[in-house]
Amino acid sequence: MVDVLTPGTGPASTDPFPTRRSLREHAASSTARTRTDAAPAVPRAPASVDARPALPPVSARPARPLRRPSAQRPSVQRRLAGVLAVLVIPGIVAGTSIPSFAIANASGASDHYVAADAQDGIVVADDATGATAARADFDATSEQDLRDARAALRARLFPRSAAASDGGFSTVDGPRAPGDDYPWRNSGGLSPLGYVIRQCTDFVAWRLNQDAGSKGGDYKLVWSVMTPGGGSASQWASQWKRNGWKTSHTPVRGAVAWFYGNHVAYVKSVAGDQVNLEEYNWGGDGAYHTRTIDVSDVALFLYPPPV
Repeated sequence: MVDVLTPGTGPASTDPFPTRRSLREHAASSTARTRTDAAPAVPRAPASVDARPALPPVSARPARPLRRPSAQRPSVQRRLAGVLAVLVIPGIVAGTSIPSFAIANASGASDHYVAADAQDGIVVADDATGATAARADFDATSEQDLRDARAALRARLFPRSAAASDGGFSTVDGPRAPGDDYPWRNSGGLSPLGYVIRQCTDFVAWRLNQDAGSKGGDYKLVWSVMTPGGGSASQWASQWKRNGWKTSHTPVRGAVAWFYGNHVAYVKSVAGDQVNLEEYNWGGDGAYHTRTIDVSDVALFLYPPPV
């Protein structure tokens, strides 16, 4: 027969709390006594008064569940459904509620404002809607006014001359300078040579025609012959090369002095490393000038075209 520990019948020990080792030793000794029937029963020492009840064997304790039962864990589908509910439902509510505020009937809005005006005490005259605006009731600056204003500005900026509508100069006050035989100094627009009057290009073209013998109107060197691709002085060098005419850094009398600053002049004479030039509109004043400069100051010399 196996002895069972009961409160107050544990093995005699000075320690009031039994340990697992003491319990195992007690169980082994009880089993040995059971197998040996001839061995007389040994009376047990009475337990101390304050001894606590013995704990059951470790093997008799119920095992703790390590994981939560699958029946109590939410499935993946239920989790996804919860997330979608959190994200989708607010969007549906917002999408259905915004149009109710944004969409309005035009007539209803008009009635609303009319009612608001009536509440504010605003009174609209009966003939207010019948008022019309005519063009004669307004005064605006016309295109002719703008042209007159520009002409007045040019007259203040250039008191000695008046600018023509195309950018050339029409009149010059005072006598001609010595050597100035340019025939269109008191005209405006384009000259018979096709260039703007009193510009550097027109004066040089006049000198080239004089050297070619064209003086009385039968001009051979005109815009359509010399520079049909462009009449600006900056384009003369490229037009000379396109026509196959000679250019050089050595000056000759009757050549064209070509400058990078959109300017051309006529070479009146050459003296060593200096050239004497004739030109119009040097410095932008639309007048006749002569000056002597170093050959190195000229970017390129365009020789007279063949005629």
